[in-house]
Amino acid sequence: MQQKLLALETSCDESAVAVMGMEGKKLVVIANRIASQVNEHAKWGGVVPEIASRKHLEALPFLLGEVLSESKLEMTDMDAVAATVAPGLAGALMIGSVTARTLASLYSLPFIGIHHLEGHLSSVLLGKNPPELPYLVLLVSGGHTELIRVSSDRNFIRLGRSHDDAAGEAFDKVARLLGLPYPGGPAIENLASKGDPKRFVLPKGRVSRPEGGYYPYDFSFSGLKTAMLRLVESLRANGHEIPRPDLAASFENIVAEVLVERSLRCAVEEKLKTLVMVGGVAANNRLREMMKQRAFEEGIDLYLAPKAFCTDNAAMIGAAALMRLEVTNRSSSIELGVSPRWPLAEADSFYQSPPPF
Repeated sequence: MQQKLLALETSCDESAVAVMGMEGKKLVVIANRIASQVNEHAKWGGVVPEIASRKHLEALPFLLGEVLSESKLEMTDMDAVAATVAPGLAGALMIGSVTARTLASLYSLPFIGIHHLEGHLSSVLLGKNPPELPYLVLLVSGGHTELIRVSSDRNFIRLGRSHDDAAGEAFDKVARLLGLPYPGGPAIENLASKGDPKRFVLPKGRVSRPEGGYYPYDFSFSGLKTAMLRLVESLRANGHEIPRPDLAASFENIVAEVLVERSLRCAVEEKLKTLVMVGGVAANNRLREMMKQRAFEEGIDLYLAPKAFCTDNAAMIGAAALMRLEVTNRSSSIELGVSPRWPLAEADSFYQSPPPF
């Protein structure tokens, strides 16, 4: 195996460690472990940053021991150490970054800071038949909903985005409205499987241009959330029983339609024959099936990130780091810190000296 790398991901509420390798041009997941904090945060209805940081601190030593044991490798066998450095919860990012930089220093290894979104974009490379560049990516998760063109030289150009909530955030808020547990995505998907997705007509939010018209590839989910709230209030005011399965199915369906329609329109108009879908919401079965059908009708080749790597994980961070080493062979300064916000288009700055933060 040409290169072996240890990767850490602690940007939000998943503690994750992976050992990754590269055989020729193929990425190999040697060992991958995730410690979920869902139960810790569910009682609060969302992620509590202080709890997330503390749980990362508790989990990382055990996860590190597990992946090294499973891989039958030692730190001395690694060629580099990588960690997510932006964006995310600052305290949570710091736990993974400091751990990775400490290991890199102790074992005299290169440190590679990775942008969280670049990790998600790289998750599709962990499938059996990864796509060839260039392509369009729909990144749809709890914190991000974006359309990103990945060029032949792996530059990232954002073509569309959400102007308010990300799709995953909208799932969480609507789940709370319907009395469902956190995280909202799986809860709504489970309930929606028992409902009628066409029972309620809901709005497909659009974003107005200042000069008139609409941004063709952008998203807005605030109006959809408000429509769901008004619908539930109206049903209660009229003494109707709340048809939660139908509400969940109608909401899930309209989100999927919006994501599919705008993604495919962007791919066609940008003359990109390949569309990739990644991120936590990309694991939603209704969205996956709808995207497959519509992409086939449009003659677009569709690649879906494996479900195991849709939500936050360290394997995708390792994949991004290995691609960085493969393409540029550059590492980050050991002084590179963390940032809760940082544009993906400026991820190259993580490998500059002095570092950007």
